[in-house]
Amino acid sequence: MKKWKVSPREMLVHYLIVGVVVAVSLTCLIPLLNTLSLSFSNKSRAAAGDVFLLPKGFTLSSYEMVLQDWGFFRAFGVSVLRVLAGCSLNMILTVLMAYPLSKSPQLFKGRNIYMWILIFCMMFSAGMIPLYLTVSRLGLIDSFWSLVLPGAVPIYNVILLMNYFRNISKGLEEAAIVDGASHVDILFKIFLPVSLPCLATIILFSVVGQWNAFFDGMIYINNPDKIPMMTYIQQLVIPTDTTNITDPKQLENMMNSSNKTLNAAKIMIAMLPILTVYPFLQKYFVTGITLGAVKE
Repeated sequence: MKKWKVSPREMLVHYLIVGVVVAVSLTCLIPLLNTLSLSFSNKSRAAAGDVFLLPKGFTLSSYEMVLQDWGFFRAFGVSVLRVLAGCSLNMILTVLMAYPLSKSPQLFKGRNIYMWILIFCMMFSAGMIPLYLTVSRLGLIDSFWSLVLPGAVPIYNVILLMNYFRNISKGLEEAAIVDGASHVDILFKIFLPVSLPCLATIILFSVVGQWNAFFDGMIYINNPDKIPMMTYIQQLVIPTDTTNITDPKQLENMMNSSNKTLNAAKIMIAMLPILTVYPFLQKYFVTGITLGAVKE
């Protein structure tokens, strides 16, 4: 067999691509390592700008400050419940909306009208004030459901899954119809089992969106016991008045930490659950995005 010869031009293009990929990877990795180092550094070294990729004046004070009271764990529980309820609701509504929209206008009368409404709602938002007034008039202020219901239908996910369904072979559906299957059977026994890459992708989008949301907790929730974790750690700052603090350990943590190191610790704690989930869904991610790409 002949050896495949690579021309100098192809080698140059290959190394250029590798160089670009490495450079882009470093732009993502270096800020993450810097944030991690800051979270483990004391406030004087962080304030002096001595911290880059390795911690200086290693201390766990910032993490201890975040984890020292039950408010964090209570907020963590609210966020976990929000992810479970919100993601479940997102998936149910996304699947039930994407399936009929994947049909042709001949089978689903008015399909194009619904699509235009969805796209319009995705492109244009009424704004924060009308949304707040709607949530308020529904009696959801200071309720857990104010964190879940306003974003119950992620339109981008609906379009992604709809187009994935449209790529599924029509022969599978026609054979099922000949065998007497209903649309419910076709959806749950044919479409969903072969749509795992796209389902994993939109689950990842939903989980990340629900977990990282903090602003809705600030405007809809008044009771500190009901705020999600992202809202909790966003509001957590180091107090300047230490006269009422009697716990020596707490005082020591405050002396070794600053808002800069505390914010770095917040970011790292917030990332951990997503970093734990992502490796299990990553193998489906590219396939789900590619096959579910918008095509009209």
